[in-house]
Amino acid sequence: MAKIDEVNCDISVVLGSTAVPVHQLLRMGRGAIIELEAGEEDEVVILANNMPVAKGSVLINGNSIAVSVNRLLPRPTTLR
Repeated sequence: MAKIDEVNCDISVVLGSTAVPVHQLLRMGRGAIIELEAGEEDEVVILANNMPVAKGSVLINGNSIAVSVNRLLPRPTTLR
């Protein structure tokens, strides 16, 4: 079991997504705002090594931001 402590896992949280034309992306500067196709109350997707593993919600407490796991997603059949 000691070897499991040596395994690294990248965790990412997807707040939303959008499509932006390249010409518009190239014109963006510091402070530009990109509107996402998601609302404030929508669930976020939690990725482990770029694979969706759970859905959750964003929690804000003062200057801290956290993600609460609401439900686990089924594993793809290729990983079972």
